[in-house]
Parts: sequence; structure tokens; C-alpha cells
Amino acid sequence: MERECSDEEEDRRHLISPKSPQRRASIFQIDDSKNNNSASGSGSGSGIMGNYYYLMLKKKKTRYILAITLPLLLFIVVFIYYFTSDFKSLFGLAPPAYNNNNEGDMMRESELQALNLLKRQQSGLVALWNHSDSSGFIKSRLLDQISLNNKIQNALLSSHHYHHQQPPINNNNNLTPPPLCPKVDQNFSQRRTLPWNPNKDKYLFAICTSGQMSNHLICLEKHMFFAALLDRILVIPSSKVDYEFTRVLDIDHINLCVGRQVVIPFEDFPQRNKNRMRIDQVLCYFSLPQPCYVDDDHLKKLKALGVSITTELNTVWTEDVKKPTHRTIHEVTEKFSSNADVLAIGDVFFADVEKRWVEQPGGPIAHKCQTLIEPSRVILLTAQRFIQTFLGDKFIALHFRRHGFLKFCNAKNPSCFFPIPQAAECITRLVERANIPVIYLSTDAAESETGLLQSLITLNGKTVPLITRPARNSAEKWDALLYRKKLDGDPQVEAMLDKTISALSAVFIGAPGSTFTEDILRLRRGWGTASVCDEYLCQGEVPNFIAGDE
Repeated sequence: MERECSDEEEDRRHLISPKSPQRRASIFQIDDSKNNNSASGSGSGSGIMGNYYYLMLKKKKTRYILAITLPLLLFIVVFIYYFTSDFKSLFGLAPPAYNNNNEGDMMRESELQALNLLKRQQSGLVALWNHSDSSGFIKSRLLDQISLNNKIQNALLSSHHYHHQQPPINNNNNLTPPPLCPKVDQNFSQRRTLPWNPNKDKYLFAICTSGQMSNHLICLEKHMFFAALLDRILVIPSSKVDYEFTRVLDIDHINLCVGRQVVIPFEDFPQRNKNRMRIDQVLCYFSLPQPCYVDDDHLKKLKALGVSITTELNTVWTEDVKKPTHRTIHEVTEKFSSNADVLAIGDVFFADVEKRWVEQPGGPIAHKCQTLIEPSRVILLTAQRFIQTFLGDKFIALHFRRHGFLKFCNAKNPSCFFPIPQAAECITRLVERANIPVIYLSTDAAESETGLLQSLITLNGKTVPLITRPARNSAEKWDALLYRKKLDGDPQVEAMLDKTISALSAVFIGAPGSTFTEDILRLRRGWGTASVCDEYLCQGEVPNFIAGDE
């Protein structure tokens, strides 16, 4: 039975003729057609001569073959060597050879010089942005130029990123490109500060009534400035007439930073003041729309705490909360200096006193910390754990205020309430500029609005995720501290947690006109996290559609 042939054997059969003894004998004949008797063995002399001629011919053919093939083989070897060498260089498989005298090195040196010039230009653009009082549109264009500058630097650097690259020729050049949205240089060493050395028996009784928690925190910060100017200890309001500040702030932190006791909670006030629960003098900062910007309801709450006001509410000047006058520290100390043990000046949220001084990074008071009014340690750690769990070190924070904001913004000129498609375009542009495709969303918007916003924010065909704090889940441990300290579910704690996460972001987009946003910006200035890309939503633009008035 015959064995079946494999494909390989079948191919060989077609390419090479079978070798037989008869065929091997015939190859010694020079010309079969001219020697018909050779096959029968007749004519032995001619057979010998034929073998001689065949050998001579074979020798010549061998010489010809060697003469042709040896140079060809040598050419092939050289060709392969150079081709593979060039191929490796072309695709970065071998490091390029640098010679200080060749043209490539001159070009490389020029590129490094161009990088240095671009970095100097970028530093100038950033400095111009930091000190610019121009409109939002102009600042936005400056940021575009900073971003373009960075892209040019990256393009120049791309030609130097070789596998196993040798050190650059000029070792003094740093080839690391600067971040697209660098941090703002806050110039902490140049801060103008005021020492706070209070008289241990003199107090300033803080009263804050306007708005929500963010307004009250700004009111407290300004009260601290007044207390420092007047050499008094600040009394933090009671939770029975104001927010429970001890749940969101660390009061001891303020005293430790200043280096002495400069603030006390209301609960410590009676003991410190020898159980005299009274306000000895009221000198109102604001006179309109009512003295001290304090309503009767607030006065009743103070009396319910046992706090008596032994004097009338006196106004020291005509001052309207809607049109505050710029005041200096000399005017304040002149009008509010008093010998009374306990002084009150009413709500000072709208006060305009040395604004540039008060709003500088870290605030106007001398201290050894980054900022005085900041979230409690528990809230800060919880924010850090959330970031580590869901966000990572590079994320954009967005404060997207919507509830009640439509009427508030439309009362302004121009309005600050943007249609969601327009807002999505503005956010996408900043995401592209910063090259950070992750957004933490702090909002009071309805799901219908946030869902539409999420669907419209895309970059390079991919959706940019809007991440919010999820509902409590016992399997997640990032919020365990809040649960353990019984702080979970408190809306003011959650609001401060949102602020803290946003303040730690790489880039922040705020809601124009919102004190929630302003408090985040204050923290970012103090903590040194403020970026040159920070901006208000659609900064420099006007809503493309505005509804009519009622």
C-alpha cells in the first residue's frame, strides 16, 4: 500500500527531478544528440575525451560561478548590515550617536535654547495673568496663549524622547515640560499682616445674620480682622442663634496658629467674663437697612440665651449694605475703639475694609499656618480619603450652582446663569486646556440638569465623567470618620466636605456671585492650590439666552 505524500513532498517532486543511475551517467556526456554510440559503450576513446572536456568545462563553470556569487554575497552582507542599522535608528531601536561637531548637535542645541526662551515667555505670561485686572475675556486669551506655549514646548521635546536616550548635551537644560495649569505663586513672604495681641479682658461679640454658612464664615473672618485691630478676643456665636461652627471648624486651630488664645466658643464666654452674660456696648458698622444689620428675631434669640444688651444700638456712620463705602483701618480703629469689656458691631459680611489686605492668601492676620479658618481635621481627612478613592491627584472641581440661582443671576447685568449646552462648551474647553478629563461635581442642581450636562461634556469622543459623592455605603470606608464622629448626614458638614474636596483640586471652576465659590477660592489661596486656570463658569461670556423679567 503506497504511503500518501505530504504537501512538502509533493512540492519537492515538482521542483526536483528524481535521481536515477541512468540520469547520473548521462550528465558526463557533452552532447547526447551528437554521440549516439555512447549509450552502448562503443567508441572508448571518444568517451575518455568526452570526460576530459567535461571536467575542463566544469572547472571553468565553477570559476565563473565563484566570480559572480562572491561579490554578490559580499554586497548582500553589507546591504543587510547598513539596512538593519538604519532601520533601528529610524524606529528608535538604537540610540542616535551624538557628535559635538555635526549638524545634528547644532540643531539640538538650538532646540534647547528655544525651550529656554519659551519657558521664559511662559513665566512672563503667567505673571501677567496673576497681576492682570483685565476682563475675563482677556484673561481667558492669556490662558490660551499659556496653553499654546506649553504645546510648542512639548512638540520640541518630542524629538528628544529616544529609547535609552543619552544625557542631553547641555546638562543645565531641564527638558521636563511645565504643567499646563501651574499653581499661582502666592508670594507668601510678601504678605502684609497684622499682629493679634488681644487684651485678655476685652471681647468682641460676633454677630452674623446674612445668608447661609459661607456668608457666616466670611463674616467671622472679617470679625477676626476687626478683633485684631481693636485688640480683643473674638467670641464665636452660639449654635442656638447661628450655625454649629464647632462641627465644621477647629477653633483650637486658630489659637494654635496665632500662638495665643484669640477666639473662644460662646460656651466658654460666661466663665471667662465672670458670668456676666451681657454686651456692654453696640456700635453698629451698618446703619441701613436697619442698625447693625440685625433683625428683632436675632435679638430675641440672644436674650433667650441670657445675653442682655445694656445699651442701644448706636450707628457710628451712615453705611448701607447695598452700597458699602471703602473704609481704612484708621477709620475703623477711630470709630470702634472703646473701653467697654464686651463690644458688638453687628453683621460685617458686606463691610469693605482694606479689601486687598483682607483677601490676600492666608488672610490679613499674622500666624504660622496656611490659613486660620479652615475645615476641621476630620473633614479634611475625609476629603483626602474620598480623593484617594475616586479622583486621584489630578482632577477638576466644578461648583455648579443652580437652585435659586436663575432669579439671582438675572437680576445682575450681565446675567450669570448659563444654559446647560453653553456651560458644557465652556467646561469642555477648560478640560481640554488643562488636559484633566475627570471632574468632581459639587451642585444643588436637579438630576435632569446634571444628566444633560454629563451627556454634553466630551473630549476626543469620550465622555468626561462628572463624579459626585455617593450615598453612604458600609462597604466603602472613605467616610468612616464622619460616621464614627456622628457627623454624617449633617448638611453643613457635607457642604464643608464639598468645599474641601474642591479646594484640593488641580483646577477649579466656580459659580460667579456665589459665596460658596468665594470660600473655596479663599481656601485655595491659603493652601497654595490655586491654579492659573481657575475661573468662573464661562468667564468673560454672556448667556446666549436670557429670560424676561416677572
